[in-house]
Amino acid sequence: MKKIILISTFVAALMLGGIAESSAQLRFGVTGGATFSKLSKQTVNTENMTQYHAGVTMQLKLPLGFAIQPSLIYNVKGSKFALDEELFPDAAADLTVGYLELPVSFQWGPDLLLFRPFIDVTPFVGYGLNNKLDIAGIQSLKNTWSGSAINRWEYGLGAGIGLEIWKIQVIGRYNWNFGSISDLKADLDEGIGSAVKNSFGRGKFGGFTVTAAILF
Repeated sequence: MKKIILISTFVAALMLGGIAESSAQLRFGVTGGATFSKLSKQTVNTENMTQYHAGVTMQLKLPLGFAIQPSLIYNVKGSKFALDEELFPDAAADLTVGYLELPVSFQWGPDLLLFRPFIDVTPFVGYGLNNKLDIAGIQSLKNTWSGSAINRWEYGLGAGIGLEIWKIQVIGRYNWNFGSISDLKADLDEGIGSAVKNSFGRGKFGGFTVTAAILF
């Protein structure tokens, strides 16, 4: 699954880059919106966190209502979660990770002259640029990777619906992340490192995004 998503994402981006100069249906724009995410892990209580994403995009219109739209964005994902109860009872933590992300949106919808409704399927890959872990009343860690057991690479798939009116586009999408936030292979000491690892180990970021774009 990981290889399929990586290959389809990069191939689509390369195809668009190769035809950019020859296509009259190519539009560029800016994009951004809200990211609602949380860690999916059944062994600890997690809560949604609201963050943001922003970047640039380009859209290639194809025949029969199809379109391909890759973007390059900075996407901040996060979650609130409880720590390992045996070591830190009643302690909570906030985890945020900022990714440089490449989502490629495959769209289909009829052009109704004044507007275009469409369905959307979006594979994505991302690389972590920064992170922050706030452990309430205990410790705060920033931009640590191996020492906090956080993976830098992510990959996943989104699906949703959108509406395009003139140069304005809005997409609501649910995103599944197939890469675990932690691989549990980091060499962590007992104490806070072990508690964090046991809390979000094997957890995955998932949730909704609401994205607006202006296309020129």
